[in-house]
Amino acid sequence: MVEAELAEQLAPDKYVALSREFAELEPVAEKIKAYRAAIQELAGVKTLMEDADSDAEMRSMAAAEKGELEEKCDALARALQVALLPKDAMDERNVILEIRAGTGGDEASLFAGDLFRMYERYAAKQGWKTEVVSASDGASGGYKEVIAEIRGRGAFAKLKFESGVHRVQRVPDTEASGRIHTSAATVAVLPEAEEVDVAINEADLKIDTMRAQGAGGQHVNKTESAIRVTHIPSGIIIFVQEERSQHKNRSRAMSLLRAKLYDVERQRLDAERAADRRGQVGSGDRSERIRTYNFPQGRVTDHRINLTLYKLPQVMEGEALGDLIDALVAEHQAALLAADEGTRP
Repeated sequence: MVEAELAEQLAPDKYVALSREFAELEPVAEKIKAYRAAIQELAGVKTLMEDADSDAEMRSMAAAEKGELEEKCDALARALQVALLPKDAMDERNVILEIRAGTGGDEASLFAGDLFRMYERYAAKQGWKTEVVSASDGASGGYKEVIAEIRGRGAFAKLKFESGVHRVQRVPDTEASGRIHTSAATVAVLPEAEEVDVAINEADLKIDTMRAQGAGGQHVNKTESAIRVTHIPSGIIIFVQEERSQHKNRSRAMSLLRAKLYDVERQRLDAERAADRRGQVGSGDRSERIRTYNFPQGRVTDHRINLTLYKLPQVMEGEALGDLIDALVAEHQAALLAADEGTRP
């Protein structure tokens, strides 16, 4: 048993690997125990109903309990099925979150800022930590582009369906006539890749150091701490300047590059399996419009599952975002269950 192995003296890397395996297996084991206990309880009730020696009142109580127990067994069986579904190997990973303003000028930048704060607040409610890696401010506020790390167990499992185009409909503060404007921002959610996931040849890299740009006082003018990494084969360019240390900026740039290269490979494999993915929630395509935030009507609509919530302020505060995310996860699980049942003999 994994639990018994963990009690032994182990090398650090072996202990970490077994700890992860135990964390994955424990919830499944608990569901199996609960299901077996419910089945046993149901069997006891059925025995009592069939026992001619038991009085009529006891048999009546058992009959009333039987229906509830059957529903409980069905629910536990479904929960166990979901727990046994094959998991994305990246589900437990940290996340690289990228938000870019799209069509709509200054209003798009403001919306990109609103989206970032929404995810930041949602992450805080999950007990995750959000840290900005790089940001390009919008002329009137918000962001032209912001890249952040979200660190916490299961971050990718929860946020992976957020990739795509988010559209906003609202009246800008600068609009005197009260006309509703439509603008958009693109969200990309990448799992943080480790060195073992992506092999990067140093010969394929062009690394430039330069002075940081933007606000920062004397530090900006005196130190060449900003790092630009160009991956020559793919053409991917990463620029990081948030840290004062050149070493830290390089480390972050390499982490971003690994995530992007891993995502390119994931996208390629997903494209090859497109026919098998028809039942899944969205394609993950960055150009796919996935959600509309309508401020005048106070509603949010997720187009992939046709779900509309009339609690836009709570969603933007990160409080009700979980309602959308949980619905997307449930839809994804239902699709996987249907696919699994369809392959059974």
